[in-house]
Amino acid sequence: MELSEFAKKILFGSTLEDKLIRPDKIEFDDDQKFREKVFNLPFKPARSEQIGFSDENIKFPKGHFHLKEKQAIALHSFANHELLACEMMAAALLRYPHDTEELKRFKRGIINTIFDEQKHFKLYVQQLERLGYSFGDYPLNDFFWSYMKDLDTPEKYTAVMAMTFESANLDFATYYEKIFRDLGEDEIADVLLEVLKDEISHVGFGVRYLNKWREDRELWNYYISQLPWPLTPARSKGQHFAYSPRLKAGMPREFIQSQKNYKDEFKVTKRKEWKQ
Repeated sequence: MELSEFAKKILFGSTLEDKLIRPDKIEFDDDQKFREKVFNLPFKPARSEQIGFSDENIKFPKGHFHLKEKQAIALHSFANHELLACEMMAAALLRYPHDTEELKRFKRGIINTIFDEQKHFKLYVQQLERLGYSFGDYPLNDFFWSYMKDLDTPEKYTAVMAMTFESANLDFATYYEKIFRDLGEDEIADVLLEVLKDEISHVGFGVRYLNKWREDRELWNYYISQLPWPLTPARSKGQHFAYSPRLKAGMPREFIQSQKNYKDEFKVTKRKEWKQ
């Protein structure tokens, strides 16, 4: 299957079968033909009615995770984030050229990350179904997608996806793995631990490429320069900052410290301790 066909299936296909496609082999489209194709970023990824986006907002639980419904809402939200990541990564495959070997390697990295995100989605949905719920039972938001229109270069995409959203997931996966482990929900905790291990490699992918592209610029300043307004580094962390996973991902210590110390008006990193 050609890369463009694979990416379009995920982005413009409306079913979970489309979104979770995993071909045995993906080949790059001819460079010139790929450049000549006009890619128009859709307003939103295509989704069937059952898994469609909603303007209705359901709040993420602030505790009481011993209740099955709270567990289900959390898993539902985690699964949607994974699916959105697949859709955004598919858009990246279609939006950026691959006329150099470096860009081909970059896109191969995105493809491998999509495969991980598909796996995470399936794992979350398995736990959701174990509790008696289905994906689509609760409203689904498209928040992360709203930034895709501004990610017109691989550099911006990497700063946002790997170094911001996936960096924050290092904190969320670490935090919620402990929450569910302490509650004796080992199956859910094991899923979060597997997600964490993969996210470390995804953030590492971002670190490697931003280091390639920054040239003689300082990594932290270069990272900030690639973030589209109003996104800030506050989105790159959770309320409980996990230092070790960032080190494992290859983040320089000074970058980690800058990330940890960064403050603005974003509320997630200012929340009080939540109850289990």
